[in-house]
Amino acid sequence: MRTAQDVSIVGAGPAGLTAAYELLKNAPDTKVRVFEAGKLVGGISRTESYNGFRIDIGGHRFFTKVERVSALWREILGEAFVKRPRRSRIYYRGKFYNYPLKLFNALGNIGPYESTRILLSYFKWKVFPNKSEENFEQWVINRFGGRLYMHFFASYTEKVWGIKPRYIQADWAAQRIKNLTLHKAVWNAISGANDTASLIEEFDYPRTGPGLMWERCTELIEEAGGRVEMETRAIRYEREGNRITAVIVEGANGEERVEADHFVNTMGLRDLVAAIDPPPPPHVVAAAEKLKYRDFLIVALVLDDRDPFPDNWVYVHSPDVRVGRIQNFRSWSEDMVPNDTQASIGMEYFCQQDDEMWAKSDADLIAQAAKELEALGLSRAELVSDGKVIRQPKAYPVYDANYKNAVAVIGEWIQSLENLQTVGRNGLHRYNNQDHSMLTAIYAAENILGADHDLWEVNVERSYHEEMQVPADKERAA
Repeated sequence: MRTAQDVSIVGAGPAGLTAAYELLKNAPDTKVRVFEAGKLVGGISRTESYNGFRIDIGGHRFFTKVERVSALWREILGEAFVKRPRRSRIYYRGKFYNYPLKLFNALGNIGPYESTRILLSYFKWKVFPNKSEENFEQWVINRFGGRLYMHFFASYTEKVWGIKPRYIQADWAAQRIKNLTLHKAVWNAISGANDTASLIEEFDYPRTGPGLMWERCTELIEEAGGRVEMETRAIRYEREGNRITAVIVEGANGEERVEADHFVNTMGLRDLVAAIDPPPPPHVVAAAEKLKYRDFLIVALVLDDRDPFPDNWVYVHSPDVRVGRIQNFRSWSEDMVPNDTQASIGMEYFCQQDDEMWAKSDADLIAQAAKELEALGLSRAELVSDGKVIRQPKAYPVYDANYKNAVAVIGEWIQSLENLQTVGRNGLHRYNNQDHSMLTAIYAAENILGADHDLWEVNVERSYHEEMQVPADKERAA
């Protein structure tokens, strides 16, 4: 279990770096090379910089029920965290709703008539629920009623994914909303109690953004003898039978063929299948071609206004603007903003690489974001003095009608390979947060050292509630 071996890891996001870190910590003689196509470590959890302003790609709360991951965060970053209150609101029909719900704020905005209709709808669907829960719409209506679904789930979900909620599989709701119900949400709003992961009231945050975690992790990997090679893209995996023999990478010095005993992948599952040579069987290739992704861009606006609003996030349900979510980076950490006179606001747009939003010039996107910020009443467009656009392809794996069967076909074939494991959000085509992406990587490292974990079971609903909340000492004993 502790013999020296070579391990090649594709991707320096949370999963890839965690796998490298765990291998070197538990088997120091292991030779580890990590290949990253980008200029920054951290993947979608990186921190971009622009003229001293730090930009979090999508917003990353450091909160988890997985004790092993929580301990690992502290092990890597020590005390370089700040404790932040969660301040989030929903913008809907011209009004702001506190999220998590606050009883009198919600009732005041909705009004007694519509509140009564929501409750009646809830009871109706509890008595006569959808007989099946195959899609997002059915799953949510059974738990919240049709009226609340119409108000607070349907429009925002369609804005995020670009498709009707009835075409999104129920797995996504079960994974993201977890055990929240209307009854629990109302009780939380009245009592202040909360044991639901999606409604946490405070969280940890690295002082200069989530990238700080992965920059420090990279330093520790290299201090332990590992190598993290930037701007080096994996272009092909060579295969002989049921073993991967080498990965072909391309960097500043051209192509290199890298042999290893074990391989850990974090690139998208669709791209992984396409990169294996000789290719998998035709039915596996066909399954991979069915997988889809949702892309994302963020327009970071610099405002000549210190703190225009207090939220970490504002979720925008209005169809009158394209922006889906808005961040105030100072509310994440004071160290995200380089001075006390300006603010940095992240306007997040969900899109596809082939649509008109992605194709717009940076100047047009900055102008549009400034105009929409004013339309929402959060600031004035004239206060925007600068901006930066960051585009993030393959930000979210899509849970459409085809994904589950496709992933099952691909997973079965990949598991037949003796020395390749695929981990992380896109590597498993599962909408994991970074804590569960890291857990898959921890398990992959342990598998290389002799364990037998099933990575495909991490953060399905059952495992989240039953296994992932088990304290670390009991988990190890089990």
